[in-house]
Amino acid sequence: MANRFFVLRQFFLAQGAQPERLHSFLRKALVPALQASGKKVLVLEAMIAEHMPQVALLMGMESMADWQKIGLAGPELARFIDDWNAWETDPAGKDEPPYLHYSETLLGATPYSPDLEEAAPGAPGRVFEMRVYHSPTWRQLRALHARFAGPEIPIFHRCGVHPVVYLETMAGPNMPNLTYFIPFENLAAREAAWSKFRDDPEWLRVRKESTDQHGQIAARMSMTLWKATAYSPVR
Repeated sequence: MANRFFVLRQFFLAQGAQPERLHSFLRKALVPALQASGKKVLVLEAMIAEHMPQVALLMGMESMADWQKIGLAGPELARFIDDWNAWETDPAGKDEPPYLHYSETLLGATPYSPDLEEAAPGAPGRVFEMRVYHSPTWRQLRALHARFAGPEIPIFHRCGVHPVVYLETMAGPNMPNLTYFIPFENLAAREAAWSKFRDDPEWLRVRKESTDQHGQIAARMSMTLWKATAYSPVR
């Protein structure tokens, strides 16, 4: 069954031991447990973001019930509670916490979103761009979805932009919004693709028609750049 709901958990870390402590826990315990229960997982490390170091975990769910079960120390994860406790225990004996804080956003896959696919074994980690488009109203967000589902995605693909998932925030900040993740082989490929898209004649026409009909349907856009970790199943 496709994962139609997603949880985006972002860990905000301090320089020093916290990043390696988190990566060790994710690599050895949490990610294998999520995979064993049929969940798609993308693990990202921030390259350009407002707070760094930062690690993001995008977890696919089959249902809302899955989300309720998967609290950080919830019953579904009880089988590795020892790993959890070990992660929260400072190995240096100074009782330092494993992160500064974390945020969580619940998202639903849009009807036009592809299924998030795991990478082939040994595939290198790609650069991922996370874009969040905030719409002023739900009416304008529906217009944004219609534009993506209609002419915009084919233009994306023609220009070398291939998002792996399109999501709508169900509970979290900056609602209503559309969030999507785009992999690129490297930063040069990203720059070339967006440059081609910005100059595409069909895109210029579609954007003008959309703005004339609905106004500025994406009032604010935030962009962050990430690198998929070597142990991320989706990379």
